[in-house]
Amino acid sequence: MSAPLIKRELFGTLPDGAAVERFSLHNRRGMEVDILSYGGIVMRLTAPDRAGRYADVVLGHRSLPDYLANSQYFGCLIGRTANRIRQGRFVIAGVEHSLGVNDGVHSLHGGVRGFDKALWRVAAADMTSRGPALSLEYVSRDGEEGYPGTLSASAVFSLDDDDALTLDFTAATDQPTIVNLTQHSYFNLNGAPDVLGHVLRIPAQRFTVTDRSQIPTGEVRPVTGGPFDFRQSMAIGERIDADDEQLRIGNGYDHHWVIDKAPGELGLVASVFEPQSGRQLHVLSTAPGVQFYSGNSLDGSLTGKDGRSYGFRAGLCLEPQGFPDAPNQPAFPSVELRPGEVYRSTIIHRFDCR
Repeated sequence: MSAPLIKRELFGTLPDGAAVERFSLHNRRGMEVDILSYGGIVMRLTAPDRAGRYADVVLGHRSLPDYLANSQYFGCLIGRTANRIRQGRFVIAGVEHSLGVNDGVHSLHGGVRGFDKALWRVAAADMTSRGPALSLEYVSRDGEEGYPGTLSASAVFSLDDDDALTLDFTAATDQPTIVNLTQHSYFNLNGAPDVLGHVLRIPAQRFTVTDRSQIPTGEVRPVTGGPFDFRQSMAIGERIDADDEQLRIGNGYDHHWVIDKAPGELGLVASVFEPQSGRQLHVLSTAPGVQFYSGNSLDGSLTGKDGRSYGFRAGLCLEPQGFPDAPNQPAFPSVELRPGEVYRSTIIHRFDCR
């Protein structure tokens, strides 16, 4: 008898006694993903090397207490809004709202208690036409972290036999609000101490410039001729320490690239190749941009699930999303959601090797 393609088990309990479950999805080729109901965290994700050997390619912790104690956003769902909101303030429908501030004077990734720290309800865990799937739901009440309106959000993970993990977001609100959801896995495709040898391609001609507190200035700058030009594949470490003010601000890459495709179109936003293992990751999304973060705040103080400490730039994040601080930047695409509308966004992580 073949192994089940979906496994469900208790992972731990929260301080209030609520149970956190772990779901393991398996495809028929050998790829596996473990997802927690807490934060929708992708705790483990395997991918094949050129010899066909599957290995875990995401950073994470081994226990629930570790996830509760350390907030580097390993593998979690991000909301209501990804990235930074200037001073945690925005105006919608003529009313100013103040959000939870957790990044200096700014709000980051939904505030003090974003969707990454929520216990999501398991709506379904079963086989679909794509393969094994897990459907999670979360209701963010009016006023949570300062956001207006009650938002009902859904995140559906599905794993197909082509070694692709698809994440489909939907959301609806009863009042005008802002929504910008993403997923925050840290990838390391060969388990090396850092990801500087990973070769990255981002099909973008422009990126959003930030001030010293990493809030967009409103300028969208061409990448041509500088260290932000990844239109041709380039090793991450090749220009990460270049004499560039934007790189100094983030201590490396932590910026939003504008993807050249039609609004809402599913398309490639980034590809990563690791030469030693041959593993490749292709990230596709309907989002208008992608935040590339080179793990600059990792400092070796956290020990991962394999007992290895996560040092400087031990993992990279590719976060498809709407523009950062969009509510305060009139020239940026809107992230507003109004009653009667449905927010939709798709992210696909597809693996192969060469």
